[in-house]
Amino acid sequence: MQPAASAERAPNREARFVIDQGHPLTVAAQHDVWPLKQPFVISRGSKSVADVVVATITDGRHTGRGEAVPYQRYGETVDTALAAIRSARLTDRNALQRQMPAGAARNALDCALWDLEAKQRATTVARLATAGLSTGDLRPLLTAFTISLAAPSDMAAAARAVPGLPLLKLKLGGNGDPERMRAVRAARPDARLMADANEAWTADMLQPFLAAAAEAGIELIEQPLPAGADDALLSLPQPHKIMICADESVHTADDLSKLGSRYSAVNIKLDKAGGLTAARDLWQAASAQGFKTMIGSMVSSSLAVAPAFILAQQADWVDLDGPLLLAQDRPHGFVIKAGVMSPPSHELWG
Repeated sequence: MQPAASAERAPNREARFVIDQGHPLTVAAQHDVWPLKQPFVISRGSKSVADVVVATITDGRHTGRGEAVPYQRYGETVDTALAAIRSARLTDRNALQRQMPAGAARNALDCALWDLEAKQRATTVARLATAGLSTGDLRPLLTAFTISLAAPSDMAAAARAVPGLPLLKLKLGGNGDPERMRAVRAARPDARLMADANEAWTADMLQPFLAAAAEAGIELIEQPLPAGADDALLSLPQPHKIMICADESVHTADDLSKLGSRYSAVNIKLDKAGGLTAARDLWQAASAQGFKTMIGSMVSSSLAVAPAFILAQQADWVDLDGPLLLAQDRPHGFVIKAGVMSPPSHELWG
């Protein structure tokens, strides 16, 4: 988990430079800091702010933006993301996929290019990205709401505190997880529950913890084992009693061949895939191979979530609650009522 920004860190650092693309494009890379309502805790640590990087690309008449979250788990920091954006040489989205590795920097640039192109062509990203789907066709979506890792009684209290949210995602941490799942189920017998272990389980925890999850009515477990330790999942009886979803183990479509019968679902995040372009490719490949799909995101503002919302129109689960976790969102952010997200406004993105 990326450490929280210190009070001395200056937000909104900018790096402006010009790229010749037949016509000049000006690219700005900016670091923003968004305080959270309360600390966000997973098995790897906690944070109290969302550190994001925003790429802004303008042709002099139109401007596109893209937000991404550098993630320390994948060797990224705000500074490395800014440097990667600074060194990029843009021609188009396809060239960007070849020039930069998957990750937050490419995500910010890719989403900014989608936004810019839509404005240049007087259309919407939804129409460009989905072969004819208009923004008016985007439907509201139910997103999961995250309950941070804590003691069982505290997680139960947090679940009771959001009675109007029907889909909850529990952050787990290893020892004590059966008690956490049972406590939340007792607190919210009405809710649909998912859980995310963030690589915190060991092989010997698998069978007893999955049995506890089934007893608690958990419908999906994300990434129980560390990425690279997935082979232990092959020891489980097939089919799995509970849907097991890959997160840290899958970034792009190239990773699907390694999942085999270990997982039955994948969590697609634009920050892992490196943008909407690659995330769309991953969704198409995963669906063709029979995987269920979740569209997720890091803790971020509505600007990062807006591109994922388009892809989420076709997902089995949606986990885009980042804006709900912020003390204050961007202007024109998502409207979310009872966990249901309305389509984003044009003033925000796309």
